Amino acid sequence: MNELMFYTNPQSRGRIAHWMLEETGVPYETVWLEFGPAMKSAEYLALNPMGKVPALKHGAALITETAAICAYLADRFPEKNLIPPVNHPARADYYRWLFFAAGPLELAVTAKALGWQVPEGKSGFVGFGSYDATIDTLEKALATGPYICGDQFTAADVYVGSQLGWGMMFGTIEKRPLFSDYVARVYARPAALNAVRLNEDYLQSRQS
Repeated sequence: MNELMFYTNPQSRGRIAHWMLEETGVPYETVWLEFGPAMKSAEYLALNPMGKVPALKHGAALITETAAICAYLADRFPEKNLIPPVNHPARADYYRWLFFAAGPLELAVTAKALGWQVPEGKSGFVGFGSYDATIDTLEKALATGPYICGDQFTAADVYVGSQLGWGMMFGTIEKRPLFSDYVARVYARPAALNAVRLNEDYLQSRQS
């Protein structure tokens, strides 16, 4: 039995964490959960009271929230070079943009998708300020590339790349050339391709 137990659904944010697990190259066991009763069962709610995926068990450790799973795996397996060294300036960029994508970016995109309007003069009440400011800020961060922390691919790219990829796919983030180039670059990684294959294979098996 693998020490890493990964709970997910192929039509969820679990795909991001799945990609991160593939980047580590560490063996893990996948527990596929359907939406509905399976995620609301007493057994699963004991792991995640929110009744949502993904979740990750690593021995006695339990991690939920996709960005937290990415950060945990990068910390836990530093030899995989998915996080800048502690004393390197890029470490600050890593934390900054990982949390930016999990906070302001996701909220700004969600607000746009659901048609939420921030009242005039009230932008200071929301963490993202405005959708345009959030998207422009991320574009500037990626301008020096090729990755969010410069030359090193990190767990932050897994999360930022996924957010941009999904947003452009569903039309909640505009397809700026810099975004498209960045997403194409990170999505071409073997780990990203393998995570897609695993999820699509499972979806296909459900239809058989």
